[in-house]
Amino acid sequence: MSRKWVLVADKSKARIFTVADPRGALQDEAVLEHPEARDREQTLASDRPGRSFDSKGQGRHAMGSPVEPDRQETIRFAKQVADHVEHAHNAGHCDRLLLVAGPPLLGLLRGKLGAVSGLKISEIEKNLGQYDAVEIRKHLPERL
Repeated sequence: MSRKWVLVADKSKARIFTVADPRGALQDEAVLEHPEARDREQTLASDRPGRSFDSKGQGRHAMGSPVEPDRQETIRFAKQVADHVEHAHNAGHCDRLLLVAGPPLLGLLRGKLGAVSGLKISEIEKNLGQYDAVEIRKHLPERL
């Protein structure tokens, strides 16, 4: 039996739904949350950036981080979601996935889930995280 999941995610919350009937309603399966992604940058990086001397001369300057703290939290959450889906796939709970997310998170999830062999993934580039299951279903294709 084919087990299709619909994963609707934003940067701090992912909801997983199952679909019993291709034209039917979405049923709640799981919710994953990452509240740190909602924190302000000042909270995530409370320290001032480090300082460094120029290689020549007496100048000093602040050292920036390679990835902004809020982006780093989104990356961590994408990994958490991908790990959950991979474990479910390996346990036989999911073999098809409809991934619904906004562009930044969709790209991260695509990269993380690409390594899961045998999982058929389709995507919709929309940020529907704030809607309930009935409203989300209206934005999805008629047949899932």
